[in-house]
Amino acid sequence: MFQVLSSAWALLLGMCLLMVGNGMQGTLLGIRGGIEQFSTFQMSIVMSCYFVGFLGGSRMAPRMIRRVGHVRVFAALASMISAVMILYPTFPNVVVWSLGRVLIGFCFSAVYVTAESWLNNAATNENRGQALSLYMIVQTLGIVIAQALLLTADPSGFVLFVIPSILVSLAVTPILLSISPTPAFDTTKPMSLRALMDFSPLGCVGMFLLGGVFSAQFGMASVYGAEAGLSVAQISMFVAMFFVGSVILQYPIGWVSDRMDRRGLIVVASLVGAGGSILGMMMGHEFPILLVSAFIVGGMSNPLYSLLIAHTNDFLEHEDMAAASGGLIFINGLGAILGPIITGWMMGTALGPGGFYLFTAVLFVALAGYGAYRSTRRAGVPVDETGNYVPIYPSATAVAVEIAQEYSIETENDQEQETENTA
Repeated sequence: MFQVLSSAWALLLGMCLLMVGNGMQGTLLGIRGGIEQFSTFQMSIVMSCYFVGFLGGSRMAPRMIRRVGHVRVFAALASMISAVMILYPTFPNVVVWSLGRVLIGFCFSAVYVTAESWLNNAATNENRGQALSLYMIVQTLGIVIAQALLLTADPSGFVLFVIPSILVSLAVTPILLSISPTPAFDTTKPMSLRALMDFSPLGCVGMFLLGGVFSAQFGMASVYGAEAGLSVAQISMFVAMFFVGSVILQYPIGWVSDRMDRRGLIVVASLVGAGGSILGMMMGHEFPILLVSAFIVGGMSNPLYSLLIAHTNDFLEHEDMAAASGGLIFINGLGAILGPIITGWMMGTALGPGGFYLFTAVLFVALAGYGAYRSTRRAGVPVDETGNYVPIYPSATAVAVEIAQEYSIETENDQEQETENTA
């Protein structure tokens, strides 16, 4: 752990500051949109644009890095993020905000690719798992801290937009001044979507549905809070609970997944997520229960992402896992683009704010139903032949997924070697 911190502290600190900035602007726009009297559907378009940019950035970032290098890409994109955050309160217009969200999503996606490849270079075979865990913890910690910072000023002013802009600018400093060498960069050519679907229909369908769930909670939770009449402090707590749940429940679910048929666990986790959504829809007027529902939904959706990747890998050879990761993330991104739009449309009907939770409930039930159906179509992989579960969050790019898969493969090989030595 200390070895990881000593070699990658600048990167981890910079990523934490970046995530604070990203977490602040995402929640703040949902609150400020209500103040500017944007309709729910207009805000859903704005929020969806982030995922359009994110998907584009993940595809173009490798080409940019090969052309000009990690340092220039990181510095240029962070500067762009900082500038766009100042534009939001200057031009409170749906078109401007939508274009800004596309740029923000593109830049953050490319920044993640850059940071994750840098992290992989700094890690060794012995500490790669610890490095990945620290990276995911830092990301979640940054988003949770961001919700607390929303209480420091009036959301109708400029200050709350200036704070994340400053933090993003500061995030570049420790990374660019670090003496760590920049890594060589290469990516694996993605597997075709048809081939990926043949290998794991549940993985593909599940990632698409889960993209809608994640983008709804990440993009529309603050809009839901504003529509439901929550205070800024309550909205901050509500959004934070999605990510607190993901941290607390990620590892227990991962422990169970290595000891049973993952399809059964996917079904159970999806049904629990649906139950949390229904609880929020029916009892959302009670704020403590609303927090519990957010904890459950976040605590199920994020581990399900890792479960679906692990389940897909169970049917792949080691050399195909990295290629499959790009396809899975692309499918998840398509679902993420549609999530806020459909959520906003449902909230704009007679359902009102409850449409937010109805949407996630429907997707969870659909995932549980399809998982149960797939369980009847072919035999599961024996537990002792499945790969290791590695926690991955939906905000990670294909680079982080490849790091996780490398770590999983190395761990499996070490375990097999120990078994042979013991025998």
